[in-house]
Amino acid sequence: MRVDLFGFRKFREALESISKYNKYVNAFVDVADPQTIRDQAEESARRWESGQTKSPLDGAIFGYKMNLCTKELRTTCGSNMLNNFKSPYTATAVELLQEAGAITGGKLNMDEFGMGSHNVFSNVGPVRNPHGILDRAPESFDNVEDRSAGGSSGGSAAAVASKMCFAALGSDTGGSVRLPASYCGVVGFKPSYGRISRWGLVAYGSSLDTVGTLTRTVDDAKTIFDIISKEDEKDSTCLTQRQRDAIAKALKDFSDKEAKLHEDSIRNDPRPLSGVRIGIPQEFNIAELSPATKELWKRGIRVLKDAGAKVVPVSIPTTPLTVGAYLTLGTAEASSNLQRYDGIRYGHQSDVPDEKDELYIHTRSEGFGKEVRRRILLGTYVLTSGSFNNFFLRAQKIRQMVRNDFDRVFAQPNAITGSYSPIEDRIQSDRVHALLTPVAVETAPKLEDVFGDHIDPITAYLDDILTIPPSLAGLPAMSVPFAKGLDDNFPIGLQVISQYGDEEMVFKVGRVLEKSRESM
Repeated sequence: MRVDLFGFRKFREALESISKYNKYVNAFVDVADPQTIRDQAEESARRWESGQTKSPLDGAIFGYKMNLCTKELRTTCGSNMLNNFKSPYTATAVELLQEAGAITGGKLNMDEFGMGSHNVFSNVGPVRNPHGILDRAPESFDNVEDRSAGGSSGGSAAAVASKMCFAALGSDTGGSVRLPASYCGVVGFKPSYGRISRWGLVAYGSSLDTVGTLTRTVDDAKTIFDIISKEDEKDSTCLTQRQRDAIAKALKDFSDKEAKLHEDSIRNDPRPLSGVRIGIPQEFNIAELSPATKELWKRGIRVLKDAGAKVVPVSIPTTPLTVGAYLTLGTAEASSNLQRYDGIRYGHQSDVPDEKDELYIHTRSEGFGKEVRRRILLGTYVLTSGSFNNFFLRAQKIRQMVRNDFDRVFAQPNAITGSYSPIEDRIQSDRVHALLTPVAVETAPKLEDVFGDHIDPITAYLDDILTIPPSLAGLPAMSVPFAKGLDDNFPIGLQVISQYGDEEMVFKVGRVLEKSRESM
């Protein structure tokens, strides 16, 4: 069965979907050589038949976001600055998948350097949501209303949704995996910061960037996570094996004590979420939520209750401050990271003959798009001596307050910060194991409403308002496709968030939501 799923037959489906949909969707920017894909698929099929597979992903066709370095294909980051750049090395996460037998299908469209929420700031044009064209004849695509695929990993989400690849890797800084996953109706998973190596991921905001996955099922996301979540000496921000063991031990000690305390009630209740407490953050019930999103959030709560979970209202008081803190920190780190593009060492170089400083100016003006230039200017201002204390340091303090708020809400210990009360207090309180929130305020908006000079950038920055809080705290979070919008029949996802390092709880709750959607 797995031969049929990952081996020789499936590469045809991927290439056929690319041929049929990509001209409209604009998800793949570079596609790997079809003959190379065919040869690798044949080798994988033989391994499945002989029982010598490299992993459960052997033969799976993957797409990689354009900010993940690969030796085989360009790494443009959606920017003219790197339009012809080919990396001399491959990102650790991609390398681990290749070692597991995954086949590189190509590189995927993205907002320039990951800066955007709708994949409209790309040097090759916007990505379109595929849900308007699936199962339609290509000649009718021109009559479809263009919708946003979300960003910045919009190409990754759209490719998976339209079956151009089995799964894709993206990057999530403030919601860039989860938001497009919600819009495109796929599973978008962002692990705890440091779980997956960032080596080979071109930096936007180094303290926020996380490699994430886009898949069609929760179990697929877990399979990929298990393969690429490894210690990497090349990345100083990646968790060491010692830290991973400490996190696992702290979570197991907590789980064992809690199970012992509630042994009778759990044993008598076979439902999958028996003994699990789910928090509903009151601050996420914002005025901008559409009625359809609110209704589906309520339906998701009922589903988790029916699965045995106890639902508890909780408060994350710092939530309203997170967007400002995120933009301050993100733009500051971006201005620092992007200063390396000077037109001398690699990337675009202006043809205007001039002195050194002028070369920088012309190179960056020509190479960077307007959104990147805007964020560089904002970040540079934040880091000036006159603004550093008022903006950057204050945003860092807010970030720590956000972490503390989550630690106070979750029952599980935070083994990294150590900021938690005695385990007995947590078990016997109403602290929760996971949070359930919406991912986006509505279904995918019309592309014309998020694309063009008439769009207010401040309003656009609020699109990630529901995904930013766990990103600031470095927590694992997942967008699970839950239902379709009542008015337009486009997908809506619900977000599951858990304590740092407790990805298993995210998968556990995500499976329940996924199963309920399948039975609707």
